[in-house]
Amino acid sequence: MTRSIFVTCHSSLTNPLTYLQFFIHVLGHADWSHFLGNMVYILLLGPILEEKYGWKRILQVMLITAFITGVINYLLFLNIAICGVSGICFAFIILSSFTGVKEKEIPLTFIIVSVLFFGQQIYEGIAYDDNISNLTHIVGGIVGGVSGYLLNKHEPMNNTFSSHR
Repeated sequence: MTRSIFVTCHSSLTNPLTYLQFFIHVLGHADWSHFLGNMVYILLLGPILEEKYGWKRILQVMLITAFITGVINYLLFLNIAICGVSGICFAFIILSSFTGVKEKEIPLTFIIVSVLFFGQQIYEGIAYDDNISNLTHIVGGIVGGVSGYLLNKHEPMNNTFSSHR
């Protein structure tokens, strides 16, 4: 079932399943090891992010990440199908570096994690032919970074007292 439904592939745009697959490819995994590896990140980072941003915002980040990674794979890789939630995992990794910041700040942890993460993904994407979609990881990280910045930009400051009366 995973290979026929829970993947993105270059199928006809007249097929309604194509559009659904832009979102549901994150539910399929190559094997149990792939699934468990991704679930560890989701279960570790998800509650922290949900507490900070709320379940609706986290669901939005997940849906946006799934859609963008699905569409990019569809447009750029005609003969390659992807599955798995790793794009969302990497969105969560980068987004989590924003959890302790105040409005309009870019945290040092974001910069360090981003340099290490993007550097690793670019290197592995060039150096290895390992059937892993490093571009999906990079796109997920970008969605997480943009989301973290935007969500913190619009979050009210935690000042309970004001000096102005």
